[in-house]
Amino acid sequence: MKAISIPDLYQQLATAADTELSALLPPDIQPEIGHFNVFNVADLFRHHRERPPMPYDRRAYYKISLIRGRSRAEYADKVIEIEQNALLFATPRVPYHWLPEDREQDGYFCVFTDEFLLPAKSGVRLDELPLFQPGGYPVFAITDAEYAEINAIFRKMAREITSAYVYKYDLLRTYVLELIHWGQRLQPATALYPAHSASARVTSLFVELLERQFPIETPQQKLQLRTAKDYADRLAVHVNHLNKVLKENTGRTTTELIGGRVIQEAKLLLKQTSWNISEISDSLGFAEVAHFSNFFKRQTAVSPGAFRS
Repeated sequence: MKAISIPDLYQQLATAADTELSALLPPDIQPEIGHFNVFNVADLFRHHRERPPMPYDRRAYYKISLIRGRSRAEYADKVIEIEQNALLFATPRVPYHWLPEDREQDGYFCVFTDEFLLPAKSGVRLDELPLFQPGGYPVFAITDAEYAEINAIFRKMAREITSAYVYKYDLLRTYVLELIHWGQRLQPATALYPAHSASARVTSLFVELLERQFPIETPQQKLQLRTAKDYADRLAVHVNHLNKVLKENTGRTTTELIGGRVIQEAKLLLKQTSWNISEISDSLGFAEVAHFSNFFKRQTAVSPGAFRS
């Protein structure tokens, strides 16, 4: 699961909003200060009655969203229902899936890279804040009055980014910090928490990630996720927690589930392709053919060659 980059984001937005890519970019991008942009949801998707959902993926940038309208945010270990107004903070460390449930959504969102808020510029280390920690509270229900206050900050951002003010990015950085402090203040009092089973959610996402690795279609294709830690990292949960949840829900450990799916694919490749055993071994992530042969024999009691013949 490749992280969505800033260029990927703009391509997705341009397609969803049916607009030119250039129309979405800030008028005077300054790469040396990091990337920042702000979007009005109603303006961005004005040609569509619905705002499209976002895929379950990591992002290579930070995002702060002001949401108005029923929706839900799905994480590896929780699903957060948004009934009306919410403030959502997203970090590159934690993948999530946002799904609108009302046809019409309103609000704003801003995106920025780590370089935009480097400690030397802002005095803040984002990944040290509870707000951006895996397992924290990334979504906050807010009142109509709070929505109006935060909406005013976003409106100032939207106005400032198109201005000719020489120091506008310093001012925009201040507005971003103000939003972060809003989240920090809300952190202890949040009442939003998952109504769904967290363990079932982790299990479902693990299975989805596992199946996404297959089928292996060419000898050049390599298995991207091979170990329990690989999957835990992608889901932003601790490897021990992932193992415990899978054991509770499936009766099998993470390693057993991965091994079972790999052996299933190995059997298909041995029977249905003309690839040699070395090519199959390599595509399935084994460093040595001997490791693959030993693994296959432990699982099936026969060697890969014997199984093929």
